[in-house]
Amino acid sequence: MPRLRIQVTGWPRRTLVLTDTPRPNCRECEGDGGFEYDYGDHNGEYAGTEWDRCTCWNENRRWVLMPLPRLPQWLRRRRVVRDPWGPNGYSNEPPF
Repeated sequence: MPRLRIQVTGWPRRTLVLTDTPRPNCRECEGDGGFEYDYGDHNGEYAGTEWDRCTCWNENRRWVLMPLPRLPQWLRRRRVVRDPWGPNGYSNEPPF
């Protein structure tokens, strides 16, 4: 039985999708969906962390439900509110 979840994706366009999730009672990954392990370089120093996906989950399994409408231009603008008493919008009086 699939374990589905609704998500909003933002690329290439905002879309509502149905995605697969890890099996919560998986004996291998315990519901995390994968395994994380650290590895080292040739000197034995920490070089990073790798992540391997568990077989109970396919993170690429998605179904597009519907594209979401774009916001009008006037709602996408962000106005910068500056402090009129401070230089360049910042106050130099304590507390900063």
